[in-house]
Amino acid sequence: MDRTALYRTIWRWHFYAGLFVVPMVLILALTGAAYLFKPQVDRWEERHFRDLSTAGSVSPDDQVEAVLAAFAGARLHSYRLPEAESDAVLVHVALPGKQRAMRDVFVSPQGKVVGVLDPEWRIMQVAHDIHGQLLLGSRGSWLVELAASWAIVMIITGLYLWWPSGRGMAGVIWPRLASGSRVFWRDLHAVTGFWVAGLAMVLLLTGLPWADVWGSAFKAVRTEMGWVKGTQDWTIGGRAADADEHAEHNHTAMMAGQGAMPTMSHVMPDGSVMTMSMTPVSLSQIVAEAKSQHLPFPVIVTPPGMPQRFGARAVSSWSVKSDTQNRPLRVSLTYDPMTGKQLSRETFADKHVIDRVVGYGVAWHEGQLFGWVNQLLGVATALMLVTLPVSGFVMWRRRKPADRLGAPPTPATPAKLRGLALVVLALAAFLPLLAASLIAVLLLERLVLPRFPALALWLGLDGTARDREVAA
Repeated sequence: MDRTALYRTIWRWHFYAGLFVVPMVLILALTGAAYLFKPQVDRWEERHFRDLSTAGSVSPDDQVEAVLAAFAGARLHSYRLPEAESDAVLVHVALPGKQRAMRDVFVSPQGKVVGVLDPEWRIMQVAHDIHGQLLLGSRGSWLVELAASWAIVMIITGLYLWWPSGRGMAGVIWPRLASGSRVFWRDLHAVTGFWVAGLAMVLLLTGLPWADVWGSAFKAVRTEMGWVKGTQDWTIGGRAADADEHAEHNHTAMMAGQGAMPTMSHVMPDGSVMTMSMTPVSLSQIVAEAKSQHLPFPVIVTPPGMPQRFGARAVSSWSVKSDTQNRPLRVSLTYDPMTGKQLSRETFADKHVIDRVVGYGVAWHEGQLFGWVNQLLGVATALMLVTLPVSGFVMWRRRKPADRLGAPPTPATPAKLRGLALVVLALAAFLPLLAASLIAVLLLERLVLPRFPALALWLGLDGTARDREVAA
């Protein structure tokens, strides 16, 4: 096999993958780096609701009543225990009206409303929605998944282009600083790509279970193979894994079908009305039980009839859940609404091995698996990911002809791609959106571009001798 022909073919794949991936890499790296510090940013955002006086503290029931009195017609969704006794509690409610907007209401130990935030526009929620869906809903999730699929291609092709082939360590492990600017930018790109490849691949693979298409297929395979035990602890395309297929990731869908709850009452899924007065078990009792469990913060108490997660199905019992981002530490409890008896306790160890593997990956992805070291590794990864498109752009601008895109030249003799074809087929089988996009690119190149020769020439897809001379 002509190694030069293969090299140039893979170089072209790397270039065209970068055209789409580079803008997305910048967005995902920056928003992902910000989201690594969600606990710290959330504490800063809630700084005015912390370290309050505890004199004259009232019960959780009284705190919720204060919220419902302040927001007439609001419905209780959940109650978040304070991290410290002097902190305000967070009462999550749905406001009246067709849109059923949600609010995070902060209540002092004395039962006074001290602040209100829109959960959709909290700093880390915005970063999360950009990172996962580009603020475009499911369509944004598809774009992110497609970019992740092509980023995997870019990493594999980049490692092939980096492979030293008998060279020394300079320009392979560290950049050559005294060989001119052209060599410096090339080395910066290649060396950074080598050091970040493994970390980036882990981030991409651990992000796939959240993606809409890949995550849905993964869920279907797990269900078919019987690899499901307990509830799935991550969303798919922004929706809870047990959500209805048509439910979107928004608070309207979350509250859809729930009956009126003017105070502490709610409508059960079968249509029967249940109020807090029907049961001797109060929110205060459940909160006291939750505190005795010493679960990692944040601890969320959800009343019967409410979904535990956005878009999830409603449950018929009290739910107490540690929602810590360090997923291996999470614990979920349920309590009978009539007797207060604990009905179930699910820990990380109780989950299927696949859920545990994904849970470790998610905790790593979010920078919470092993504290600040994990966060620093995440920041270093993000900085290197930003360096790659910046250095790649500089190299492209230096070599780009004035009259065309500047794609790497086609080889004079077509490369024999049997081994490469097998790799592509394997990737396509593993990444469905990659397969779909490859078919689209093939159709575009074979059916559309021949009708527009000037465009094909500009893109560097015409295979002419002039194209081979560019950047040789």
